[in-house]
Amino acid sequence: IFSNELILHYQPKLDLTSGQIIGVEALARWQHPKHGLLFPKDFIPLAEETGMIKQLTIQVLKIALSECEKWYKAKLNLPVSVNISTINLQDPEFPEQVADVLKNFDFPSSILELEVTETAVMTEPLQAIETITKLSNMGIQISIDDFGTGYSSMALLKKLLVAKIKIDKSFITDMQKNSSDAIIVRAAIELGHNLGFKVVAEGVENQEVWNHLKGLGCDSAQGYFMSHPLPPDKLMEWMQQSQLKRRN
Repeated sequence: IFSNELILHYQPKLDLTSGQIIGVEALARWQHPKHGLLFPKDFIPLAEETGMIKQLTIQVLKIALSECEKWYKAKLNLPVSVNISTINLQDPEFPEQVADVLKNFDFPSSILELEVTETAVMTEPLQAIETITKLSNMGIQISIDDFGTGYSSMALLKKLLVAKIKIDKSFITDMQKNSSDAIIVRAAIELGHNLGFKVVAEGVENQEVWNHLKGLGCDSAQGYFMSHPLPPDKLMEWMQQSQLKRRN
């Protein structure tokens, strides 16, 4: 898995007010010689069980930042976010490993965003706070993924040096039909803003949900309505096409 078989696809994140692309999320794929293209659910749990997730995360970081460097040199300031696991978050050596990777690239560390799940933060909050603080102090953006599913406390949220929360797609998908989900989404947006966080909605799959989120003041969104995760070359094509649409 750590040879040339690991590839990344990138899903655009769009500003809900302007419709402009403001970053991408890097999503790992394993191009298996026998089984074809494997998705994270097919290999991440095994990597976590065996402890290989530490190497895997660093490998994903290197690939994502290499791609980022190409964009940056082409005058394309496109922040990239990478998911890290509970094991990474609880590893005291992780911030230093990330710093070592960043040293190889000539762009601001703020271009990198690390996504940690709410559940991962709650597993061992004190270590999570320490790790997140170190990473934030390096200029890296931190976002809380799957927000609303991990039961984090207000007291803990206030201590975390994070820039964004990402509302879990389980609430977004049915918010048009399910009034409870709509209430949760509204509350999460208000809570995030009151704590000084930007709010991202995951799993936007139609225009109605996009419009609803925009009306609620959500900052940005990602989902199949805008784009599936794409290989780097297809991402560039998608960006050119979306720019043309905005001009017309």
